[in-house]
Amino acid sequence: MIRSLWTATSGMGAQDLNIDVIANNLANVSTTGFKKSTADFQDLIYQIAKVPGSPTSDDTTSPTGVQIGLGVRPAAVQKIFTEGDLIQTSNPLDVAIEGAGFFQITQPNGNTAYTRAGSLKRDGDGRLTNSDGYPVSPEITVPENAREITISETGVVSAILGDDTDSTELGNLDLATFVNASGLLAIGRNLYRETPASGTATIGTPGSDGYGTLLQGFLEGSNVNIVEELATMITAQRAFEINSKTVSTSDEMMQTTVNMV
Repeated sequence: MIRSLWTATSGMGAQDLNIDVIANNLANVSTTGFKKSTADFQDLIYQIAKVPGSPTSDDTTSPTGVQIGLGVRPAAVQKIFTEGDLIQTSNPLDVAIEGAGFFQITQPNGNTAYTRAGSLKRDGDGRLTNSDGYPVSPEITVPENAREITISETGVVSAILGDDTDSTELGNLDLATFVNASGLLAIGRNLYRETPASGTATIGTPGSDGYGTLLQGFLEGSNVNIVEELATMITAQRAFEINSKTVSTSDEMMQTTVNMV
């Protein structure tokens, strides 16, 4: 009975974590470029009272054995990098990635971070930046007299300068891909950082083999499906309740045992 208390407690803790993950997904249902997370769980070690295959006579062995589970533990909280819906904004500095890839962002400490959020801005020096003012990499500067800024599918940023009639190329938006995008470290602000699990970033031109294309005037929305999250939340809530019921039942059985003394 003591064992069942701790087993049920581990189940309640697992579902508590599950609800935390779901809550974060739902909180970011409107976050540009957000990727939902899902929790994975593993069963804990087993108390083996009888080993499967142990001899039961000179000529026979046990077909099953006695293995008593001791609960559950979180194994991973994984990012799911499916594409979100495309949202038209008609803002010339909004760019969505159709397919694989991440924009590169230079952080204040000089490190490179990666993002799917393409809501670009111009800072006081004309550099293209993210919403926090961190410049894109490679750096692209849009002159003050620039008009009719265009970003092609292949990442070429152009604009008509001053009284010119022809557009001038200002730079290129490259994309980064990873062997295992789920291994990236989420650091907030719609940014990710590479880790040994993700592998080293491979930089390429949008539209080339293995890289997505860019769509100007659009943003990639969150890939959170509200209906799926609510269904998962109901399942997690019921699992939490049944584990709490196990705790109550174990307590009642212990009380019955105490009353017998």
